Amino acid sequence: MEGIPHPIPRTVEEVFGDFKGRRAGLIKALTTDVEKFYHQCDPEKENLCLYGMPNETWEVNLPVEEVPPELPEPALGINFARDGMQEKDWLSLVAVHSDSWLLAVAFYFGARFGFGKNERKRLFQMINEVPTIFEVVSGPGKQPKDQSATHNNSSSKSKSSSKMQARQPEPLTKAVKMSPPPKDDDESGEDEEEDDEQGATCGACGESYGTDEFWICCDVCERWFHGKCVKITPAKAEHIKQYKCPGCSGKRARV
Repeated sequence: MEGIPHPIPRTVEEVFGDFKGRRAGLIKALTTDVEKFYHQCDPEKENLCLYGMPNETWEVNLPVEEVPPELPEPALGINFARDGMQEKDWLSLVAVHSDSWLLAVAFYFGARFGFGKNERKRLFQMINEVPTIFEVVSGPGKQPKDQSATHNNSSSKSKSSSKMQARQPEPLTKAVKMSPPPKDDDESGEDEEEDDEQGATCGACGESYGTDEFWICCDVCERWFHGKCVKITPAKAEHIKQYKCPGCSGKRARV
């Protein structure tokens, strides 16, 4: 995308300087420039990425065409999720992916220029001293003393996710709008419904429906997918008003 027009960092200090510049640009996009960023992430456009530059600027653009790319690439298609989630949740999701990308770029340079164990450790320690983009975007309420509460929250979410998976086919509740009116609660009716669900196959991997797995239905083509195949978790699904599978999202982008 950017073709590395900036000087390539070769020392731990230079890599950390590159990291800080890109991080500052990404934080601008997700905070002070958020309106501009939001409008540039039009779901009608093709797959877009958010890039942070070493000079503390940012840009939304298509991914590079060269394969493999010169640098690790940021998350692809951030614009498609924009209207399917609350703005705050969407920005937090982009922030998390941006944090991952920054680490990938920093340690790419480390690997490329042969950083040893001590240099890698020093680089990570320097990076670890600054707040993540996610922490900045999520607000000041998340201080270290709240970490235990955050951990408890995460545990609760994990438990509720487990319950959701255990009670399958609950994720298939989106199918209700396509199903006939409810039948009598007799055992035979339930058996038929169960057989129907068990006959479903994942639109991505082709494997059959399993009661111990999380599934999601595309609201456009009405095909079912394993959550893991389309990278959708039960928690993320709760915030999606209308889900479009990768195939339908791609068609929309090409129109």
